[in-house]
This record gives sequence, structure tokens and C-alpha cells, in this order.
Amino acid sequence: MSLFNTELFIARRIFFARGTSRKFSESIVSFAVFGIAFGLFVMILSVAIVTGFKKEVRNKVIGFGSHIQLVNFDSNSSYETVPVSKNQPWLKEIRDIKGIKNVQSFATKPGIIKTDDEIHGIVLKGVGPDFDWSFFKDNLVDGSVFSASDSARNDNVLISKQVASLLKLKVGDPLYTYFLNEGTKTQKMRKFKICGIFSTSLEEFDRLFVLADISHLRKLNDWNSDQISGFEISINDFDQLSSITRQIRQITLKYSKEDESVLRPIPITSKYPQIFDWLNLLDMNVWIILGLIILVAGFNMVSGLLILMLERTTMIGVLKAIGTENWSIRKIFIYISTFLILRGMLWGNLIAIAFCIIQSRFGLFKLDPTSYYLNTVPVNLKISHLLMLNIGTVLITLLMLLVPSWYVTKIEPDKAIRFD
Repeated sequence: MSLFNTELFIARRIFFARGTSRKFSESIVSFAVFGIAFGLFVMILSVAIVTGFKKEVRNKVIGFGSHIQLVNFDSNSSYETVPVSKNQPWLKEIRDIKGIKNVQSFATKPGIIKTDDEIHGIVLKGVGPDFDWSFFKDNLVDGSVFSASDSARNDNVLISKQVASLLKLKVGDPLYTYFLNEGTKTQKMRKFKICGIFSTSLEEFDRLFVLADISHLRKLNDWNSDQISGFEISINDFDQLSSITRQIRQITLKYSKEDESVLRPIPITSKYPQIFDWLNLLDMNVWIILGLIILVAGFNMVSGLLILMLERTTMIGVLKAIGTENWSIRKIFIYISTFLILRGMLWGNLIAIAFCIIQSRFGLFKLDPTSYYLNTVPVNLKISHLLMLNIGTVLITLLMLLVPSWYVTKIEPDKAIRFD
């Protein structure tokens, strides 16, 4: 069997030919190549921007509540929680689960901030020495974070830029807060000092949370020194959220006793379902965009292939006259189409990758954070996404070209040669 591919050889000679006088067909083919390049450019940007947007918003929500919360089974969805002991026998086993990044204790209590002119409702979130400050450090706009310890209470708190603007507060100002004790129905007041101001652009979270030393919340709730609202667990890979949640549930149930509190793990997707359901809806938009664009690009290539076959009618007739099979002639034009598709894909990839790099570095395109929760258009460019988009574009477009290439079988060699 000969290793020489005749169809590929002819296709290359036609594709790389220069100086042809067929300006009309060249313009049609160039438009088809442009359609492939532009289509792939838009598809890459659509996937990069939507996945980047989902990732950024998701990370901000996770920054306020971690991936999984372990709370008392008797606690409802409010921020008034039933306390549990921070000394649990299964803590080491949970920390040893593959994929667990950090386990930290927390406590929450609703209250209000009162100034001379304004009153604002908040949730005071207590954090301990094991708290991971990386998210709030990345979103800090003024001041600094505080350090919590088990030995002494720290009066410093962290508030959002939105609350600071609403109440006309700044770093160093006192913060007067008021709380109602559910057990005794008494009101308690605490004076804090603002040490830092953060801004995440998540309006409903920024307006709500104030971070303080967890010791203050124990005092406000009349809890013991080892009592907390629960544990926050962060993981390395969001895709493992369900499997790690199941592992945590099995471990806590294994250690549960009838006379002790049972803790339940709540994934962040269940705690804030409205946000994650909204983010999941964006996937449908991407699939619609991808489908429409690849259809348009495919039809552009179909028209380009038909033009190529029409202008090479004489060549097809000669090949048929010397005994070449229809499938071999069809392969010639499929090879040519493949070259054109690859040329368009090359330009589409280069422009899209360059755009993503420039946007991620300089943030040229801005967003309204009150509507989109972000200041700039996010991009999340992954090699796996590029590979799937490129491979999918090639396969779907070539499958679409199999139908118009069937036109070759309708050309009669005697009429094609006589026509020339």
C-alpha cells in the first residue's frame, strides 16, 4: 500500500496556490475563514468570561462562609444558633480528609449598629485564632485585620466600605452595637473600635457582616469558653464539595451519641441556593451562544466549500475522466476545508488569548459592581476549555461539510470538461 496521499497532495497544491485570478471565490473563502476566526474568538471569550464570572462571585460568597459549615442540627436558618463545643473528637479525622484546606470555628449573632443619625442591622461574626484572613486581606481597602486569641478579647472589628459610607464611619472610630439575648430577653451593648474596612462588591453580604473576636459573642450569648456556633471548612477543589460533604457527614454521625448534640454539614450551595442557582443558569446561556456561533461558522464554511467546488468543476471532471472515485475527490475538498478551518482557528485562538491576557493584566473593560458584583470583566482561561472548543469546532464543522461535498457525485465529467 502506497504511503503517498494523492488527495492531500492535490489539496495542498490548491490551497497554497498563488496568483489566481478568481477574486470572487477568494473573497468568499476569506469571509468563511473570517467567520471561523471570529466565531472561535467569541466562543473562547464567552466561556472564559462566564466561567471567570462564576468563579469570582463563588469565591466571594465562599469567603464569607467557607465551602461547608458544620452547625448544630437544632439550629435553623437564622443567625441565632444553638451552641456546640469546639472540642470535638472527630476534628482530627476531618482535618485529615484529602482536599480539606482549613477548619475554623465561628459564631454569629444578629444586632444593630447605632450612630447619632442612623441605625443599621448587622450580623456580628465572631472569629478565632484559627480564622483564615486571606479573603479579607485581598479585599481590604483601609486599615488592617485584627488578631484574635483565646487568652484576651480584642475590641477591634472589621466593617464593610458600604456600612462605613452609610453610617459615616472610618478607621479608628468607635462602633456602638446593640444585641438582644434570646435566653434572658435582655438588651446588651458593646463598644468596638473599627480597625479595617473591606469591600467585596457583594452588596447583601457587605451590608450584613461585621467581623469581631469570637470571645465577644460568647459573652453576649452567655456561652462557656469552649462553645461556638459551629465550624467552617474550606476545601481545595470546589468540584469535590459534594463528596467531601458526604465524608464529613459520615464521620460526624459515626461519633454521634444520643445525649450529645448532632452536627450537620451544610455546603455553601445549600446555604445560599439562590446565588448558586443563578450562577448555574449562566451555563445555559453559554451553550446557546456556542450552538448559534458554531452553526453560523459552519454554514459559512459550507458556502465556501460550494464555491471552491464550482470553480474547480473542470478539475473534478478531469479527475473523474481518469477514473478517480467520488470519495477521493470529496476528500480533496474536505482537506482544503480543513486547512481553511485551521487557518481561521489559528487567528481566532491568537486574538482571544491575547485579549484574555490583556484583560486579566490591565482590566480594560469595567463593570458596575452594584449590578455585577465585580469591578472588571473577569476571564478564566483554561487549557482544557481551549482544547475542547477547538476540537469541537473542527469536528462539528467537518461533519457539516460532508453534506455539501456530496455535490461532487453530481458532476458529469463530459459536461464539466466541455463546459471549460
